Amino acid sequence: MASAGDPQALGELLRSRRERLAPADVGLPPGTRRRTAGLRREEVAQLANVSVTYYTFLEQGRQARPSEQVLDALAAALRMTAAERRYLLTLAYGSDEAPPAPRERLGPGVDDLVQRLEPYPTMVKGRRWDVLAANPAARELFGDWSGGSAGAGGSGERNLVRWMFTSDAARDIYLEWEPEARAMLGRFRLAAARHPGDPSVARLIEELQRESPQVRDWWPAHDVTAIGGEGVKKLRHPRFGPVEYSHVILQVADNPDHVMVTYSPVEGN
Repeated sequence: MASAGDPQALGELLRSRRERLAPADVGLPPGTRRRTAGLRREEVAQLANVSVTYYTFLEQGRQARPSEQVLDALAAALRMTAAERRYLLTLAYGSDEAPPAPRERLGPGVDDLVQRLEPYPTMVKGRRWDVLAANPAARELFGDWSGGSAGAGGSGERNLVRWMFTSDAARDIYLEWEPEARAMLGRFRLAAARHPGDPSVARLIEELQRESPQVRDWWPAHDVTAIGGEGVKKLRHPRFGPVEYSHVILQVADNPDHVMVTYSPVEGN
């Protein structure tokens, strides 16, 4: 069963990206007496080869399910990244997957793999970014994700996004907290867009905006970050101090909402 798209959020994304671009960014002359930030609607419509009325309806959330061809043209006109284009399509069409069960459970094989990767910190997060499994090394490195606001989930909840934005421990562990927090929020937004009808995800977003001034400030920008891949993070280990970790992010094949993250110290630490 497919979930519906979100025309209102799609319009907000288009408007935010339009306002970020200058005419010079897309090869247009600057013109005179510009009273709006960024590009005008008619300029975006011209670049995407759609009518101004049609584009205006899209921005206003009044046009449901535009064609993929139109969305591709708009993504190109607005210089969207691959992650932003994917987010745009999700807002337009929703998710093709069935709604998840109220309580998420990992298969025994996945949990066993997480434990076998000890001593490398490894955990699996679910559709709301709750920690579904973690080995002892991960719980030690991240303090078992405690110390943040409990939220509606209660004191036993271990939610990565809530912990990142409401826990003093997260700011101490992540040596480059702000860029890491922005990237995490962008990945969470892209993941959450796949579940527009999930009340638990909507409730978490509302709580995050209420509890964190950074989420309140950053969420309206519709910034998204691609999920997956690998990279390096600078973290403070409770026993070893500052350590650079190489991390790899993998999606579980039979449930793409379940994402495994594993860390290993960079050689030379």
